[in-house]
Amino acid sequence: MPGTTSDAPPRLPRPGARSSPCPRKGTTLRNDPRSRIDEPPAARTSPRRPLHSPAADAIGSALDLPLTGSQFAHALTPAFADAASVYLLERWRRGEHAGVAPDPPRIEAHRLALRVGADAREDWEKLLPVGEVIVFPRETPYARALASGQAQLLDSVDPHTSARLRASGEGDARVEELLRTASFLVVPLRLREVTIGFVACTRGPERAPFGPTEVTAVAALAARASVALDNARRYEHERRTTLAIRGSLPSGTLQRFEGCRVSHGSLPAGEDTVIGGDWYDVLRRPDGRVSLIVGDAMGHGPESAVAMLQLRTAVRAFAGFDIPAVELVRRLDALACDTPGASFATCVYAEWSPAERTCTLVSAGHPPPLLRGPDGKTAPVPLTGPGLPLGLGTGHYEATVFNVPEPALLVLYSDGLVESRDADIDHQIARLADSLDAAAPGPGADLHALCRHLLHAPSGTTGTTGTDDRTLLLAELTPTGP
Repeated sequence: MPGTTSDAPPRLPRPGARSSPCPRKGTTLRNDPRSRIDEPPAARTSPRRPLHSPAADAIGSALDLPLTGSQFAHALTPAFADAASVYLLERWRRGEHAGVAPDPPRIEAHRLALRVGADAREDWEKLLPVGEVIVFPRETPYARALASGQAQLLDSVDPHTSARLRASGEGDARVEELLRTASFLVVPLRLREVTIGFVACTRGPERAPFGPTEVTAVAALAARASVALDNARRYEHERRTTLAIRGSLPSGTLQRFEGCRVSHGSLPAGEDTVIGGDWYDVLRRPDGRVSLIVGDAMGHGPESAVAMLQLRTAVRAFAGFDIPAVELVRRLDALACDTPGASFATCVYAEWSPAERTCTLVSAGHPPPLLRGPDGKTAPVPLTGPGLPLGLGTGHYEATVFNVPEPALLVLYSDGLVESRDADIDHQIARLADSLDAAAPGPGADLHALCRHLLHAPSGTTGTTGTDDRTLLLAELTPTGP
């Protein structure tokens, strides 16, 4: 991005005075500036400055795409250039094919970062907004740099950029100052022989123009920045995928049905980009029934996430046929046999009928639900048969049916809430029940606050929250029938 600054730092000597520009391999010089052979050494800028400054060392220190672009622009401006901007090909930024044709009619580039002198980005946000996607025709130096993979060095801003800036500036006096350049440099950003964007630098007439040695220095810094930008883009893509998968789970903190209030939540154990296999769902059924499920596909990562999504989608599809609870879990077991990553997944499925005052449970190798009755005591529900995990092809599952004559609280959870390296599973289940009793929730209690409290409560004697995802579903069951 072209620009100037009125308080340029002292200029350092540039080695190797030359009588005429002499491009190195990989550099295209157009509209070459006049020779600087008669200038005193103090008027020249060091080509090594951007490679060894603290700002350059910071490039790639964070897996954040805009921040990495900003670090790159700050490494160049204002010590090395009066202005600098970083652009990424929009298709590459979005994860699409990034190839550039030999002579593209136009390119679409996303302005990732900008710095003009020592000004803050906000000072130029209205005129040159970061995040804007700009179309550059083939005759511009940007398109030439992307198509050829070679730097473009000019002694003035190209006509297309000048016209675009004057049109968008609407009389802003800074535009003319920005266009007062004596040297304009565009260096492509390349990654594994693929061009992914470019950086544009300018110097005003008060400073020496860029030379071939300085072009090489910027190209070296651009190569390092390209790797950092790619790492940040991949991280952001994984994070968006994670958030999208987590966002597919039921939204909101509290759901209300006739005869049932439900609160649910999940606490990931890993970083933002680590996807677990926990899932939960709440489904409205015919005749006022409500289905509740908590499941856990083994492991972490994309495979577990895909398995979790397929199992959850299957439960919704099977529930739509209004088949009995046992048959639903049997079909889920059969599906898991043919679903990569779904073998040994566990789940517990509950169906509550407030009119009949009955709750039906079917477990597939999952920790037993807890029930807090009118007596204020929480205990595991004795299951007729705990069942084996999904994907083993046994198809042998049994239903546990019990009456709920008065309001009660049903608790479904994943093993992350009861796992511990220093205590057995039965002790941990009892600890969870005690934690619920200590909170003493009554009818109409704040289920969201209770859910949050239990999710963040330490497990075991070490006071930690475990190393597995934690998922919890609280359902206040209120009978409506006679």
